[in-house]
Amino acid sequence: MQVTETLSQGLKREFQVSLAAHELEERLNSELSTLKDKAQIKGFRPGKVPVAHLRKLYGRSVMADVLQNAVNEANQKIVQDNNLKLALEPKVEFPGEQSVVERALDAKADLQFNVALEVLPTFELADLSDVSLTKLVAKPSDTEVDEAITRMASSNRSFTARDEGAASETGDRVTIDFVGRIDGVEFEGGKGEGIDLELGSGQFIPGFEEQLVGAKAGENRVVKSTFPEGYGAEALAGKEAEFDVTVTAVQAPGETKIDDELAKGFGMESLDKLKEAVSTAIGGDFEAQSRRKLKKELLDALDTKYAFELPPSLVHQEFAAVWAQVEQDLKTREKTFEDEGTTEEKATAEYRKIAERRVRLGLVLAQVGETADIKVSDDEVNQALIARVRQFPGQEQQVWDFYRKNAQALAELRAPIFEEKVVDHVLAQVKLVEEPVSKEALFADEDESEASDGASKTASDKDETVSTGDEALPAVAKAD
Repeated sequence: MQVTETLSQGLKREFQVSLAAHELEERLNSELSTLKDKAQIKGFRPGKVPVAHLRKLYGRSVMADVLQNAVNEANQKIVQDNNLKLALEPKVEFPGEQSVVERALDAKADLQFNVALEVLPTFELADLSDVSLTKLVAKPSDTEVDEAITRMASSNRSFTARDEGAASETGDRVTIDFVGRIDGVEFEGGKGEGIDLELGSGQFIPGFEEQLVGAKAGENRVVKSTFPEGYGAEALAGKEAEFDVTVTAVQAPGETKIDDELAKGFGMESLDKLKEAVSTAIGGDFEAQSRRKLKKELLDALDTKYAFELPPSLVHQEFAAVWAQVEQDLKTREKTFEDEGTTEEKATAEYRKIAERRVRLGLVLAQVGETADIKVSDDEVNQALIARVRQFPGQEQQVWDFYRKNAQALAELRAPIFEEKVVDHVLAQVKLVEEPVSKEALFADEDESEASDGASKTASDKDETVSTGDEALPAVAKAD
């Protein structure tokens, strides 16, 4: 096998691999000899099948394996001899003329094929001693804890039937059957039976619940209400609907007591213990938000420290993933780029920059992790797997087996752990100042993001961190 480099331009490399006909013949005979001891062919004793006969029967299929092995060997040789780190799997191109390939498959002619690949860029890790970050921290107030416990008590209070003929009041729970129509025609999702509705809870569209105040069990009412302009189902948004409602039961709420008995209902010894648990839970939510903001600030700082050539294929791959999400979001909401105040051309440019940032930061974090020899233990992966399994009650065994049999799925669990460990490592190198803030200030940006719509919100979400949700670093940056 002869390997010759034919192109070295930026991060692109190309090589030509040559296999002489006699080498193809030798490799084929070697494979057939191995097959000879295993083949069971009628008319021949085991191990006594002539190689020539095997070649006649299986020559082409065995030669296909020979060529695949040769490709794998060539790729390995290219990487090792040139000390390369690949961005993606090499692309192999065989001769376009079928006759050339056919002769090679018969080991009657030399075979040449090209290997094109992209390598990872090399860069020095930046000095972060001049980077200063602010970590926003908030502690749950007594008021926030009390409000949370009040909501818990309200959601768990009991209801008792009102006296026969009693009219419903705000706060009561009514059980209803209903059929909704728009312009006299029933619409999808507009029908329900035995639905419990707490009047004043805001569960139904505006104006619906208010028209049931004063209703009695067994009473029929016609409720007219208009769907909000921004309603999720586009076909219903802004439409006026008429509902035929039958009230089958009216129940009054029981007294809401916030005491030790309430705490015991939640598995706590006392109300004080319940308050401690609620405060800890809220504090955990605050800390998670604080971490998200700090990580965003860190990644923004890192992004200003690095500028190097990116593997085009990696950027294209990342952009395709982001763009697919954008298009799906628009399709789901039945919107266009024009509806979002932009054009497809401008959106494409915006998301390509986001893809480039994600790839760049992924490469940086990967090199930081490699240089610092950061590892993810099997125990850490198992803990992540257990947490994932618990998200699917009743399907635990299927989910466990899926991950255990799927290396790529396990890698997707490992990658976020690796990323967070690298982030912790980098945070230890910068100046970090804690700033106490209110809950409102801590969640301010998130509230603004939630208020925004569609493509612009998706862009913000995608650009916020290197990983989003369960999607970890770009493939090149995943932990080994």
